This record gives sequence, C-alpha cells and structure tokens, in this order.
Amino acid sequence: MALKPIIKEPVLPPQTVEEFEVFLALPENHDRLFELIDGEIVEKTGRTEEVGVIAAWVVTYLTLYAREDQRGYAAVAALHRPGGDLFNARQPDVSFVRDVTRPIEKHGAAAYLPDLCVEIQSPDDTDKQMADKAAFYLANGSKMVWLVYPSKRLVEVLTATDRQLLGLEDTLSGGEVLPGFSVAVKQIFLAG
Repeated sequence: MALKPIIKEPVLPPQTVEEFEVFLALPENHDRLFELIDGEIVEKTGRTEEVGVIAAWVVTYLTLYAREDQRGYAAVAALHRPGGDLFNARQPDVSFVRDVTRPIEKHGAAAYLPDLCVEIQSPDDTDKQMADKAAFYLANGSKMVWLVYPSKRLVEVLTATDRQLLGLEDTLSGGEVLPGFSVAVKQIFLAG
C-alpha cells in the first residue's frame, strides 16, 4: 500500500485587529462579511434570506424598544472587540448597546462587546460553533446572548448564570439586560 505524502498548509501567524482592519479596507472585501477569531480571518458565509429576514425582525423589535426613553441602540453586523484584545473582532448578526452616551464607532471595530449579542444559525453553522460564540461573548463583557435556530424554531437565551430554551409559544424577554422588552418568539420566525 503506497502512502500519500501529507501536504500541510503553511500556518499563518495570528492577525491583529489592526491588520484585520487593513484587510477589510481592500476593495475586494467591501461587500463581504468577515470576523477575526483568535487571530484568524474568517468569512461569515451561509447567509440565507431566512437569516436576513430573522435579523431584520430582531433588530426591528430591539429598535422599537430602544426608541422609548432612549434605552440604547441596535445594530446589524457591527464589528466589536473586547478592549485590549488584539486578536478578536466579532460581528454578531444583531447587537444591542444600552449606553446611549457611548459614541458609535465610525471606523473599525468598537472596542467593547455589546450588552446583547444575537447570533442566527445559518446552514453552515454547527451547534458547537453557536455555543462557542455565546461563550466568547459572555466571557468578554456581553450580558446576554440570544442564539436563534431557524430550522428548530427555537431561541436559546444565555446569561452568565442562566440558560433558557424558548419555542414558538414562548415569549422572549430582555430580563435585567433589557428591562421591559418582550416579544413572542413566533414573531421573529414569522410563524404567527
């Protein structure tokens, strides 16, 4: 039995946030979504129309909530990095920041993680990847994470101390992070 030689891909050194931002500025990358994960530039792929529609509904409900009494602001696909972290710039599908006095970043990644991160599972995302994203957000300053699973019609709500799994008949609330926020889960899935 003949053995095939193993060809290894060259291992690139970890990219910094500064190098990542130069990469993002290249003309060929303007219409693409990338994240910097532990020094590796990763393209966000598998974005389906369904993922986009769910993100639009989530950001709509969060924006309506935010507009009452200036409670914060919501964003779609905004880059954030933990302060002092040179090797991560993450892009939650939807994010919410409560501090309205915090300036909105106009260039590059915001040097903090939002209070709420929302990730919507695309066909290319595994459950483990979703869990890893939530763990990263919570370990680095986010107070709450919503993991949305379109194929299962479920939303997983995570905080540092709690985990809930919500189905179509449940209500998604903001808890202590977004006091007074609530929406029926079926509303974000267009199921009712």
